[in-house]
Amino acid sequence: MPSRGGIRWPVPGRACFARAVIELSAVLGVVVVALGMVLTPGPNMIYLTSRAISQGRRAGLVSLAGTALGFVCYLVAAAAGLSALFVAVPAAYTTVKIAGAVYLAWLAWTMLRPGGRSPFQARELAPESDARLFGMGLLTNLLNPKIALMYAALLPQFVTPADGATWSQLLQLGGTQIAVAVTVNAMIVLTAASVSGFLAARPRAMTVQRWVAGTVLGGFAVRTAFSPSPSAP
Repeated sequence: MPSRGGIRWPVPGRACFARAVIELSAVLGVVVVALGMVLTPGPNMIYLTSRAISQGRRAGLVSLAGTALGFVCYLVAAAAGLSALFVAVPAAYTTVKIAGAVYLAWLAWTMLRPGGRSPFQARELAPESDARLFGMGLLTNLLNPKIALMYAALLPQFVTPADGATWSQLLQLGGTQIAVAVTVNAMIVLTAASVSGFLAARPRAMTVQRWVAGTVLGGFAVRTAFSPSPSAP
């Protein structure tokens, strides 16, 4: 087993989870990407804030548990070869990409149009059971094009085959992304009502927040539409 700087590294090609090593730079890169994703308005933020404001923090956290399971589903799919599928069948990636871009553009329009709504604007939602809250959180994340594209095209870019089993690295990097996303989303859920009240008392601030969020989301829609397909290593 070769060593670099006194650290023993795994021999390339050994598919052993315990010996797969990820570089610190890769972890930090995933943290930055995860923060950018979770802080950008999207389906998850809109659903979680709406549910937390209308039904309370507990409902928001139950919904978040479903969202977390959605991340795990995508992570398992990525480790099983989701990126390889998109490389082998470019039309599949293009379909997901275009559908995602259209959906994100529609969300942006709902914020930017006259009379549009902010993710933190209070709205009436019928109370739901814990099971339905969990299921809606899961479904919202599974249908979130931002997350699908992140696991299919972005996360694999931080994998270094020479550092060990690819699937093991994906699990570790994906676990990092999930930890960041769940932590930040939990903070959003816990503060959603306070932020909503603050913005409601300041209509101009609410309008600025809505326009900023809609513009960022629209920009992400354009970026998604023109993102290149994942290439084979």
